[in-house]
Amino acid sequence: MKTISGPIFLSIIAIICLSAFAQDQSKDISKSNGAIQKPLPSDPEERFKALFTRATLIGRWARIKDGILGEERDGDKYTILSVVKRDGDNWTVNAKMKYGEKELILPVPVQMKFSADTAVLMVENLGIPGGGTYTARLLIFERTYSGTWKDQRGGGMLYGTITNETE
Repeated sequence: MKTISGPIFLSIIAIICLSAFAQDQSKDISKSNGAIQKPLPSDPEERFKALFTRATLIGRWARIKDGILGEERDGDKYTILSVVKRDGDNWTVNAKMKYGEKELILPVPVQMKFSADTAVLMVENLGIPGGGTYTARLLIFERTYSGTWKDQRGGGMLYGTITNETE
C-alpha cells in the first residue's frame, strides 16, 4: 500500500486537516486496483468502520484564498488503517503517513456525526506537531468523500473516492 510522501499528513482525516500539507507535497496518485469492493453495511457506524478499514482515499483539492477557489490539483491521497469508536461521538482514525524515511501510524482524534447513511468527520483546532492547527469537515457518502479545511494559511476544499484493500 502506497502512502503520502513528505513531512505531512492530514486529518482526513485528521484527514483533511493534514490535507494542506499532503496536497502541497504529494504528486503521485496510484489507480485503484480494480478489485470489486464488498457491499457496505446498512448501520451507519458499521458502514464508517468498513469504509475506513484498510482504506485509500484518492482525489483532488484546491486552496481557497480571499474567498476565491484556486486551481484544482491532483495529489490528495490518504491511507487509513482503521478507526476505533471511543465514547459518544469521539473516534480515533489510525492513519499511515511517511515522514522523511520513516513510516508512522498517526492516531487522529475526530468527532463523527451520522445522518442516515452519510457520515461527517470533524476536527476542531487540531494541533499537528510542526504543522500548525487545523479545523475540518469531511462528508463521507457511499465510497466518496468531500470536505473543507482551514489552517493558518487559509484553507481549501477536497473530494475523491475511497477504496478498501481486499483480503
